[in-house]
Amino acid sequence: MKTKSKKLSDSRVEITVTLDSNDLKPARKKALEKLAKEIKVEGFRKGKVPVEVAKKFIPENDLNAETIDFAVRTTVIEAFKQAEKSPLVLPSVNVTKYVPGEMAEYTATADIIPEIKLGDYKKLGVKKPEAKVTAKDIDGVLNNLASSFAEKKVVRRAAKLDDEVIIDFVGKKDGEPFKGGSAKDYHLVLGSKSFIPGFEDGIVGHESGDKFELKLTFPKDYGVKDLAGAKTVFEVLLKQVNEVTKAKIDDEMAKKCGPFDTLDALKADIKKNLEAQNEHRLGEKFKDELIKALVKVSKIPAPEVLIDDQMRVIRDDVSRNAASQGMSFEDFLERNNETAESWEKEARKIAEERVRASLALQTLAVEQKITVSDDLVAAKIAELKDVYKKSPEALKSLKDPNVKMDIKNRMIIENTIDFLVKENSK
Repeated sequence: MKTKSKKLSDSRVEITVTLDSNDLKPARKKALEKLAKEIKVEGFRKGKVPVEVAKKFIPENDLNAETIDFAVRTTVIEAFKQAEKSPLVLPSVNVTKYVPGEMAEYTATADIIPEIKLGDYKKLGVKKPEAKVTAKDIDGVLNNLASSFAEKKVVRRAAKLDDEVIIDFVGKKDGEPFKGGSAKDYHLVLGSKSFIPGFEDGIVGHESGDKFELKLTFPKDYGVKDLAGAKTVFEVLLKQVNEVTKAKIDDEMAKKCGPFDTLDALKADIKKNLEAQNEHRLGEKFKDELIKALVKVSKIPAPEVLIDDQMRVIRDDVSRNAASQGMSFEDFLERNNETAESWEKEARKIAEERVRASLALQTLAVEQKITVSDDLVAAKIAELKDVYKKSPEALKSLKDPNVKMDIKNRMIIENTIDFLVKENSK
C-alpha cells in the first residue's frame, strides 16, 4: 500500500491510497467468505456452501464490489497512520481506479486533529486578583440578615416605599392580557425595583382594597421582543399593606444567626465566608483567563467537525433550560430578542473558543506527560456512585468504558489547568 497526503486546510486532509495485487488478495478472500454464506446452492444449506463451490455461482460484479469494499475498510485507518494523521470522524472515501485482482486507488478525506503550536505557557502575563473583603461587603450581608429577621405588621394606611404589598395584577397590551404579565397574591417590596420603572412607584399612595390602573411603557431594551418599548396597562388590586421593620443589627441578632455571642463574632464569620467565596470565584476566573491567554499565544486551528459538535451541545443546553421554564427554543429566541441567525453567529464564537481551549489543554497535557492513575479514576467513580446512589440510570452509566474514559480525560484536564496555574503563580 502506498499513500500520498494533500493538505486541504489546517484541519482537513485528503489521502490518496494505492493498493496492489498483494493488498487486494486478502480482501478478495474475505469477500468470497462473506458472499458464500449468503448464496443459495442446490444441495447445500444456506451458510454452509464451501467457498470453492460458491465462487462458481457468485456474480463477478458482486465479488468485485465486495472486494473493494473490504479493501477500503481494512486499509483506510492504516493509511492515515502512515500519513501520521488522526481523523476525527470516519473518512469520506471515493474510489478513483479499480482493476480487479491487480490494483485499486481511492481518496480518503477527513477532518483531523490539527498541528498545534503552543506559546510560552509559563509566562502568560495573567495576574490573580486579591480576594479582598470590604466593610461594605460585610454590611451588605448584615442588612440581608436583618431583612430575613424583619417583622411584618398589617397596616391600614397608604403604601409607601419599603412596605411589602400583596397584589393581584393583570398586564394588557392592546387590550389583551400578555404572557407572563399576570399574578395573584404576589408579594412585592416597594422600592426593590423588581418590576419595570413606574410599577412600584405607581402603587405608593394606595391603600388596601384599592383597584387602579397603571399605564406604563416597557423599556426599549426589554428582553421580550413583543414588549420592548410597548405601551401597556396593568390592572392592579392592592389586597394588603405590610409595614416591614428590619431587625436591629446588634448582639441579639447575632445570637439568632448561629453560635455567636456578639456582633463582632458574626462579622468575623461573615468576613471569613466572603473571603472563601471570593477566593473560589477569583480562582475560577484566574483559570479562565489563563486558558484564554494560552489560546491567544498559541496557533490552534479549530476543525469544523468539532465546532459543529460543540454548537449542538450549546443548543441542547439552551433547549433544556428553555424547556424547564416551559418554553421552546423558538420562545427563548423571541424572549431574548434574537433571530436563529444571530443566535447561531454568537453560539459559533463560543463553540470555537471552547474547541480551541480544549485542544490547547489536551496538547499541553501530552507535552507535560500529565495523566492520572487508574486508582485515582476508580476513587472518583466511587465518589460519583455515592452521589448518584439514588439514580439507577446514572449508576449504570458509570460502568460504561466510554464514560470511565471521559472521567479520566476530565481529571487529566483538571490537572493540566492546575499545572498552568502553578506555573503562572510563581
